[in-house]
Amino acid sequence: MSARAINGQRLYAALAALGELGAYTDERTGLVGVNRLALTAADGEGRRHVVAAMRAAGLTVTIDRIGNVYARRPGRDDGARPVMIGSHIDSVATAGRFDGCLGVLGGLEVLRTLDEAGLTTRRPLVVGFFTEEEGARFGTDMLGSAVATGRIALEDAWAIRDGAGLSVHDELERIGFIGDADPVLPAPHAYVECHIEQGPTLRAAGLELGVVTGVQGICWHALEILGKSAHAGTTPMALRADAGVAAARINVLLRDMVASGSYGADLRATMGVITPYPGLVNVVPGRATVSVDLRTPDDAALERAEADVVRAYAEIAAREHVQITHRRTARTPYVPFDQQVQALIADAASARGLSHQRIISGAGHDAQELSRLCKTAMIFVPGEYDGISHNPRELSTLAQCENGVNVLCDVVQALAEEPGP
Repeated sequence: MSARAINGQRLYAALAALGELGAYTDERTGLVGVNRLALTAADGEGRRHVVAAMRAAGLTVTIDRIGNVYARRPGRDDGARPVMIGSHIDSVATAGRFDGCLGVLGGLEVLRTLDEAGLTTRRPLVVGFFTEEEGARFGTDMLGSAVATGRIALEDAWAIRDGAGLSVHDELERIGFIGDADPVLPAPHAYVECHIEQGPTLRAAGLELGVVTGVQGICWHALEILGKSAHAGTTPMALRADAGVAAARINVLLRDMVASGSYGADLRATMGVITPYPGLVNVVPGRATVSVDLRTPDDAALERAEADVVRAYAEIAAREHVQITHRRTARTPYVPFDQQVQALIADAASARGLSHQRIISGAGHDAQELSRLCKTAMIFVPGEYDGISHNPRELSTLAQCENGVNVLCDVVQALAEEPGP
């Protein structure tokens, strides 16, 4: 099958247009970023924009009851299981325009390219985007794809609330994206996701693509630390119950756990949320909410790290005379991707003369959820500025995006011609 070239200019223009929805200007740098948190008005606007593009491309659009959106292109054997392309369009509050969106709009570009070539694949093709992949608003990442693959029940997902007490169900209803379709997804034949790397590895090595071998295990905790507010000038240090100090001890502990090497060389540990209350310069914090993020491709090491950090919560609470409660908000194991699909990606990259290497994903992706249903793999596109992501400086060039989606097009065509049900 001869290689086809997608229209890179059209793809890049589509990324720019979607990036205008939820756009904001960073006050410190003056850079324009994207704030399209899941199920906000901006997300609703972005969703309607992408759905309109799907319908304009002649695709049949289905929306399920968790708000996942699927656009279907018929195949010659239209009853065969489809090949699915997907990602997400929701963002963190300080995003760029490429994270997730490249996979969705790149998938649409693949289907447009096949239309223009007059080619109908044996299997149907589906481009989808999933609800609340980021977990930035409701605290559970890959929420929509987890419901689609049966890991989280719809009713449980609907009941999740954000920091303001608003539920997933009510916010889906508010933006008009509670669909009629059953959210449990019938198994596709295969799933392929093209995504920016969100890290420095490919760019530092001067490589054009990454063949993703899998996604490392992830564990998130949300903590509340209760101490006692007190006057910063009149309260002796020995008589304080300082929630801020307890949060700091946990944060330093995370760094020490990584430095110890006891959990392997690949452990990552981060406290991304540190919010003291009342947050005044002359008041000892009486309460703090913080987060803990543990990641490694070694499931046994992740289990040990989580157990050790939970034990440390109790020790730090006793030392600082505070109460620490925690809840696990996410726990996903290491997910290896399908070897055959990885080989198709590598072969397609080589055929196009693109340099590439195998790489594990440090971030979570919808692909890890879909891997429970079908053979799955991912294509990584490098990023500029050390691959910075979740930041207005996030940037993959037109050529980088074009390379990734060209390979996506080749792989999807190969998978869509495979025999079987």
